Amino acid sequence: MAFILELEAKNVEQALQLACEKLEIPREELSYDVISRGSSGIFGLGLSKKAKIRVVLPEENDEALPSETKPTGLVTTGEGDADEIKEHLQDLIDETFEKGDATDPTVKEADVGLGKDVLQRIVDTITSDANVTLQQDSEGIHFNVNGGNSAILIGRHGQTLDAMQSIVEKVINKNNRERIRVQVDVEGYLENRKNNLIRHAERMAQKCKNVHRPVTVGNMNAHDRRIVHIALRSDNEVRTHSTGDGYLRKLVIFPRKNSFSKRRQT
Repeated sequence: MAFILELEAKNVEQALQLACEKLEIPREELSYDVISRGSSGIFGLGLSKKAKIRVVLPEENDEALPSETKPTGLVTTGEGDADEIKEHLQDLIDETFEKGDATDPTVKEADVGLGKDVLQRIVDTITSDANVTLQQDSEGIHFNVNGGNSAILIGRHGQTLDAMQSIVEKVINKNNRERIRVQVDVEGYLENRKNNLIRHAERMAQKCKNVHRPVTVGNMNAHDRRIVHIALRSDNEVRTHSTGDGYLRKLVIFPRKNSFSKRRQT
């Protein structure tokens, strides 16, 4: 029978050094496999993943194990509470993405709960004393974050908030054949931003009508572009179109053909 010991650190070299110290054996006598070399993080949130190694000891070398690592199974070590949260969060996301096929056309309660758990862990790595609540309706799943440092959670131009939503949406939709719409909001930020965007879109649309030329609203993410598209959809004198590639795309308001001549006739 072989005893397995899993160890984690910032990189493989540190994990090997930790193994030598714990087992009190020289490095050349280690029999190990590299499970993960770690990563720098995802979505710019600094949620790094540690390097992980698996050390295998034959039964006759069992006495080399310190008493705290004697039980059969996996033993992990951490480097502080914050790092532990980041580590478990990244592992949770990886495990979620790896297991199961997309066979259920409806969202499962377990997936929603997992999404909430992942979001709470992300929030806990960024700020303290913040809680996540959720609501479900015909439009999708809405998560609300209240408390903590809302400015950091939202990020510049809402980029951190967008990143959190992307992660949670991937977690919830992993096992669903049909995409479920997920929204993450912090202290009502999205509602306020929606109202501001609608007012700005209406001003830009009026400018477009006055100058009779296309007007660029600016670089916007998909959520904000959708708000502007919907806000101006009923305006018969203008139309909207997104241009460019990537995460942030430009939204342009165009005057509709014949709208100027109709205005002059009236």
